[in-house]
Amino acid sequence: MSNILQTSNESSATGGTHGVRLLLDAVGKTYRGQEAPAVNGLTLEIPAGKVVALVGPSGCGKTTTLKMINRLIEPTSGRIMIGDEDVTDIDGDQLRRRIGYVIQAGGLFPHMTVEANIAMVPKMLGWDKERISQRVDELLELVSLDPALYRRRYPKQLSGGQQQRIGVARALAADPPVLLMDEPFGAVDPITRQRLQDELLHIQEDVQKTIVFVTHDFDEAVKLGDYIAIFSEGAHLVQYDTPERILADPANEFVEDFIGAGAGLKQLTLTRVGEVVLGEVTTGHPGERSADVLARLEGAGHDNVVIVDERERPMQWLSRRQLRRIETIGNQRNENLPMVGLRATLHDALDSMLESDVGAAIVIGSRQNLIGIVDVSVVTDAISAARNAATQAPAEDTPLGTNTGTLDIVPVATSDNDAEPTGDGGH
Repeated sequence: MSNILQTSNESSATGGTHGVRLLLDAVGKTYRGQEAPAVNGLTLEIPAGKVVALVGPSGCGKTTTLKMINRLIEPTSGRIMIGDEDVTDIDGDQLRRRIGYVIQAGGLFPHMTVEANIAMVPKMLGWDKERISQRVDELLELVSLDPALYRRRYPKQLSGGQQQRIGVARALAADPPVLLMDEPFGAVDPITRQRLQDELLHIQEDVQKTIVFVTHDFDEAVKLGDYIAIFSEGAHLVQYDTPERILADPANEFVEDFIGAGAGLKQLTLTRVGEVVLGEVTTGHPGERSADVLARLEGAGHDNVVIVDERERPMQWLSRRQLRRIETIGNQRNENLPMVGLRATLHDALDSMLESDVGAAIVIGSRQNLIGIVDVSVVTDAISAARNAATQAPAEDTPLGTNTGTLDIVPVATSDNDAEPTGDGGH
């Protein structure tokens, strides 16, 4: 049987299976009754353990390309390699049990609990109950959901962001080397979307899977992708490179138009808050005399103080003027503080700064504890640094990506279900 899960000799930080290399070799898809192919001779190399974002306008074939990897859509021609195996030689159902797949809203079964949703594929693979139960707990913790609180809930009892986290957990349940994601965060609000993106980056640091990610949002592609593949109609690969080099040197006018205005600001998506030097901050605690805190603030030469609780979690952000109006620091908690995590991008930080009266954002760690602050001067320095680094980076490390429709590849047999595109297969 398939050895897809054993193609890497190393294990990830969580003891699981690393991602493996994918290769789409002159892959094509033509639907019956349509003269123009939906995908025409696409050759695309996706390095092991990397995130590749497929972007382009609606109807360009990016979702068709994604679904051909796990054969939800059968290719008309070419071959698709996962590790050292051609997926067309593997039973389709067995293949899909060994590739994680995430869609909008998580695609959860509403009549099944969170635990049952996550356990579905391991049960199909014959795992024993104890192993499945341990895996459910492990994955819930990985996506930052308390197993004791969430494993017995139903999807309708979860927020949109929580459902999406469960969808990611379910896709990782059988420890697949490859994770396919089709517009997974497109149905949530912008704030939740940012948090889910950060969570995915955090998870990827641990699991190191090979991830193919379809999105309409170029900013999202820049934030999440190690490489970005930009398609035009017919899955014509216009440019395939790192986000840095695409932003610094678009291949043509089509790419420039797709990137849109504000390419300089998009450079901010390339740098994480944890990669820059953060500003120092004066702190205070509830119950302290405001005069003492003010003296400490003035001694440090700062204009604002962050009030933290016993676990160093930010509660308030007070100015000198506010301190002078009170005698004792209260224990109120401001739920709207401009805060970003270390894995947030500087673009995220700038958004938070614009909503702040201080012109800066509080930086917190994984336990919501105060780390420091980030301000506008850091942002402007990062734009210049990112642009300079991109223009000086060597291009030879970019993986293979081209359209090779004229190669002599034996066509793959198509099924009777290929008469029409299915669902969003033409996206």
